[in-house]
Amino acid sequence: MGCRTGLLYVCLALQLMGAQASKDRGEEAESADFLSHRQYEHLQKQLGAVQDVSRRYWHLLACQVWQEGCEEEEEGRTQREEEKEGSRGILGQHDWKLPMVTELVSTWYCGFGRCCPTGDCRVVNNITGLELVLSKRLHGQHLAKKIVLKAIQGFLETPQPEKALTLSFHGWSGTGKNFVARLMAEHLYRDGLKSDCVKIFISVLHFPHLNYMDLYKVELTKQITETVELCEQSLFIFDEAEKLHPDLLNALEPYVGHHGNADKVDYRRSIFLFLSNTGGNIINKVALDFWQAGKAREEITMEYLEQFLRRDLLDSPDAHNFLHQENLIDFLVPFLPLEYRHVKLCARDAFLARDLQFTEEMLDEIARTIFAPKGKELFSAQGCKSVSQRIH
Repeated sequence: MGCRTGLLYVCLALQLMGAQASKDRGEEAESADFLSHRQYEHLQKQLGAVQDVSRRYWHLLACQVWQEGCEEEEEGRTQREEEKEGSRGILGQHDWKLPMVTELVSTWYCGFGRCCPTGDCRVVNNITGLELVLSKRLHGQHLAKKIVLKAIQGFLETPQPEKALTLSFHGWSGTGKNFVARLMAEHLYRDGLKSDCVKIFISVLHFPHLNYMDLYKVELTKQITETVELCEQSLFIFDEAEKLHPDLLNALEPYVGHHGNADKVDYRRSIFLFLSNTGGNIINKVALDFWQAGKAREEITMEYLEQFLRRDLLDSPDAHNFLHQENLIDFLVPFLPLEYRHVKLCARDAFLARDLQFTEEMLDEIARTIFAPKGKELFSAQGCKSVSQRIH
């Protein structure tokens, strides 16, 4: 193993987990008094605190113990000594009972995802972080910010939800629908969109052929069931939802409805996002009306906008509106069209993400290309969708 001094207890605990379980229970009882209840609780608190430390720091620690898949170089001697001392402080002070130590160490290490039998140990539900990043990086969408945070926080704080949470995102392309979906995944799950708890379905990509709808239905319901069995709190994202076939929407009804226990699996902790361009025109019209009346877009309330949006959705021929007609959508989330100033903010974020220097003139140049060729439009037809590609 090549384990270092000070991490010996950790290595020993992990190596002997299987062997220890087969020992005679009489021997186990004799060693039960090695760890007092108070010491056990204290260790639990210490290891709990360890989980809050950055993933990168503890990746280095894991590399010292397991030495597999580690590409980063070791830190300096001082840091190594500090890690050793920290390990002694936690595990080296008492002759604790080995089963208790292995249980705690296993739980702690599995919190980093290498031995996670279910996806639930990777759920973080960082609402504070989500609120912060939405306030800093989602531009021109005061309604979407408020509704998403309210919906997610309220759902997570409900002990026994009546049904799965369903949100329907509406607006023009490039206004932030996919961006918010990604941020939600990143702040609800440690692995973000790569999490086993998250599934993304793009209508034209995953369900392209009408002749195979029966096969798609079977595969879709299978993936939903298997994901929820793995992660009670699963996230399902349906992009271009307006293009979903009616048969697929009917297949989803048992999972997003109020019964929520299709196939004897409880889906009421799941979250379903439906992203659609439907309703974008009426949203833009309301925004334009406010601008022409000399009112700030921030004065648009959901109560005012929803009456127009809901009517437009119910009148639309898109099959996706079956969910609205059956009252299966919990929250409508409108994304307003983006103005010139919002596109500049997107360009600024793209420069910052790449750690590149920029000037106000550079931001203006990118924004002007988005609004070309006419250059007189109030709203960007493609939002911020192609901003990052215009930075060289």
